[in-house]
Amino acid sequence: MMKIKHNLKAIVLHSGGLDSTVCLLLALEKHFDVLSLGVDYGQQSRAELQYATNLCSRFEVNRKVINIEWDKPKRHIPMDRTLEEIHKGISSAFLPGRNAVFLALACAEATGFGASEIWFGANWIDYSGYPDCRPEFVKTFQMMIDVAIPEGIKIVAPLMSMTKQEIAQEAYRLGLRPGDTWSCYRPKETPNGPKECGRCDACILHKHAWENALHNI
Repeated sequence: MMKIKHNLKAIVLHSGGLDSTVCLLLALEKHFDVLSLGVDYGQQSRAELQYATNLCSRFEVNRKVINIEWDKPKRHIPMDRTLEEIHKGISSAFLPGRNAVFLALACAEATGFGASEIWFGANWIDYSGYPDCRPEFVKTFQMMIDVAIPEGIKIVAPLMSMTKQEIAQEAYRLGLRPGDTWSCYRPKETPNGPKECGRCDACILHKHAWENALHNI
């Protein structure tokens, strides 16, 4: 009797930005049964939630958003920095504990969804200003979750060693274009909806990534 092959399940932490959306599409490409997981934590950039929803509709992926709230420190969003400045030190936009909270929620969700893997778009080659996007964080979190959830959930960060240009090139291969995702920290409200500021680190890195990627395609 022929055995029916069931797809493995994966949860993708999906903000609607370039990195997380590339993760989503890579998981789909590997034939995972994917759940896009968003977290509404009162972020200033509400547009990212809508972009994620729109992308899930486009690629026919189930979407779930978890609502949480904690007392977050006030952050300063740097503006108009050069790439050289962005590459130095920990960003003042860093929100301590965010990725640890997000991954813990995803792992808890995975036990009900039946997922064996959690995918998220951490990368640090071009921009190491976020300590919870570095390899040592992922390795240490994996060790912790192995103890917390003995059934075994694997943390997958497929973009960890990729440059922003390489990520944008992969996005292009997967069918994305520059305006398909949202990466702005300080959006401007317009009569036609939110618009990227073009000045924060996220906007600058996004523009840099796509300009270089398209130039080399």
